[in-house]
Amino acid sequence: MLRDLRKLPTDRVLVSPSVLASDFSRLGGEIARAAQAGADVIHLDVMDGGFVPNLSFGPPVIRSIRPGSELLFDTHLMIEHPTKYAAAFAAAGADHLTFHLECSDPAAEVIEAIRKAGCTVGISLKPATPPEAVFPWLEKIDLVLVMTVEPGFGGQSFMADQMPKIAAIKREILRRNLHIQLEADGGIDERTVIPTAAHGANLIVAGTSVFRHPEGMAEAIRRLHAATAVLDTQL
Repeated sequence: MLRDLRKLPTDRVLVSPSVLASDFSRLGGEIARAAQAGADVIHLDVMDGGFVPNLSFGPPVIRSIRPGSELLFDTHLMIEHPTKYAAAFAAAGADHLTFHLECSDPAAEVIEAIRKAGCTVGISLKPATPPEAVFPWLEKIDLVLVMTVEPGFGGQSFMADQMPKIAAIKREILRRNLHIQLEADGGIDERTVIPTAAHGANLIVAGTSVFRHPEGMAEAIRRLHAATAVLDTQL
């Protein structure tokens, strides 16, 4: 299994199941089930109750599940001060850390802290943040995460108005010839993955639509992977 985000392809759709939608009473088993079903990476949503109005989990939970999985842990820090906690999450077993450009810490300091901790770096944008906000940082990061819902809760409705943002960021990545994962998160299922991939997102976060698919996780992931056929067709 690859545990370095920089070695993952960008020319096909990859699936990152969000454990926020899993059964937390058997979290390790749910992650193993996702891996067996064909997940490419695992998405961990960390919320501090301040940056977003919800709480999830922190380094101790990640440390407890790390020995049971060889998948890359794609860790989304929805927290106000990621600089303070980057080293703790890395030590717990996170392979990749994404922080929000809208957080209270200066982006340059967060990037430095994450690199120093030994992780790859991503920047996430809330729906109201324009695509151009991330452009100055593209050469310094490995992933851009576009939220297609307001961050903080699972099971929300997909925001189709974020498609032009995804396309704008993908065009800029291609213009600069950068190897960057373009990730989308929020309300994505086998239907909404089509415009999401068509507008340029190749790394798809899906929670409810994977863990609770009526035909099982493997079928859910297969249908999301199938969106590779339309990747980048609406740039």
